[in-house]
Amino acid sequence: MQPSIVTVTFLLVFSSLAGCLNPEDNRAMPPGKSPFDFDREIPATTFYHFAGAQEASKGWIQNGSSILTGNNVPHFAQGTYYGIGMTTFEPTVGVTQAGNVYMASWGNGANGATAIVQCTNMVSMTNMSDYSCTDVGPPWVPNSNDPYLYIDLWTDRLVKFDMHAVSGMTVETSDNEGGSWFGPTAITWPYALQDHQTIASSPYPCQQPVNCYDTTYVFCVNAGHNAPLCSTSFDGGITWTPEISGAPDGCNSGGLTGHIVGSPNGNFYRGNPGCDGSGYSAYRSTDGGFEWTEHPLPTAETGTADTWNFEELAVATDEEDNVHALWMGSGNRPWYAWSGDEGATWSVPMMVAPPGLNGTGFPTIAAGSAGRVALGYIGTTNGGATWNGYLSVMTDAFAPTPLITTIMVNAPDDPLENAKEDCGYDRCGGFGDFIDIVVGSDGRPWLGLAHNPAGEIGIFGTFAEGPSLRSDTVAALTPLPLGGPGTL
Repeated sequence: MQPSIVTVTFLLVFSSLAGCLNPEDNRAMPPGKSPFDFDREIPATTFYHFAGAQEASKGWIQNGSSILTGNNVPHFAQGTYYGIGMTTFEPTVGVTQAGNVYMASWGNGANGATAIVQCTNMVSMTNMSDYSCTDVGPPWVPNSNDPYLYIDLWTDRLVKFDMHAVSGMTVETSDNEGGSWFGPTAITWPYALQDHQTIASSPYPCQQPVNCYDTTYVFCVNAGHNAPLCSTSFDGGITWTPEISGAPDGCNSGGLTGHIVGSPNGNFYRGNPGCDGSGYSAYRSTDGGFEWTEHPLPTAETGTADTWNFEELAVATDEEDNVHALWMGSGNRPWYAWSGDEGATWSVPMMVAPPGLNGTGFPTIAAGSAGRVALGYIGTTNGGATWNGYLSVMTDAFAPTPLITTIMVNAPDDPLENAKEDCGYDRCGGFGDFIDIVVGSDGRPWLGLAHNPAGEIGIFGTFAEGPSLRSDTVAALTPLPLGGPGTL
């Protein structure tokens, strides 16, 4: 993808600030030129800031030089959202190489099944007449109280879980964008009361002699134990190993867990409170989900959120196996840290909310190329009177002072919740227990949310314009038309 004119302009500006002019263009930077002087006005719902809610426009010069160099540079950014036209609950999302974006929709499929809503050609839309969504889910599984969608990052396989409380849990898979489905197959037996499932894949090598799939799947679930129970599939979700503890022996972390994630090196990670009941930890498996080790996060100075969904520590891995974590600290603010050694040590944590937020909740995180991170959550600026969807990106999380670009995906007069003061700290409408986020192959993040005032309609929040989170050099995303209420 070629960089936009705006991007090229900024690269030249930053090279001159660093004292290294581009050989093809040795013009001096105009006096007083700021990297935030775009060719148009910055939207009121876009924020450029550093950690601790420091406005970047007031701090990008330090010791007489710009700290915004290399990939740590601003791009013009604007947020938007696209509705799926159906309700959602605990929205899980995925995006395929073809640019189709998916969301699970509770109870709206054929014959009352869970719908798998496919919104086609999302990365190539030029106007809203191109926007179209339809249900491609299998019609033969009755609606479950907890559907879950996952798209295999390595094979594009769609994986659909249906959890029917005490009666069983099934999985269906599709290798052709929902055109046909295999299954259902049962997950594990005997079956106990379960909740809060999560699944991921990684290239961990198959550990059985026949019927191996390209990737290994691990799912973890709460079953009322002191730690989540986890199970593994080496054949693409057809058969599963017996459920075993997803934590070290003697761990008392609690059953609920954040989304599990697979890394390119075959590791799996998930987030949970610490084994001793304090702080947060990343839990790592290097053997396909059979054994787990605890890796405490630097929460001593951040504290932990005193909320209903406090256990929702979110973890992600980038293309070079760095681990990234997002959690809610004391005062219900989002904090972020990264690890370059599989969770053994962590960076100094950063409070990553933009100026003005006084409450956040439902953290979720995804990553693209090394150091490119997308952070999703909901937040309030007026003490809970209204709640909005926030999406932040860092294009160089490893920089000494990373630039954070944050967008509200909805307009201030179009909140995602306006009737529940503690929405970020408790269940509220379509948000349920959690939300979800993925980064597409073009580097665009897609944040799964719910629009509660509209009737708990599922929405994809994203950047209509902004920086890509994939490729070696940061470039601008292809612009998308603005969505909003008209898509609900």
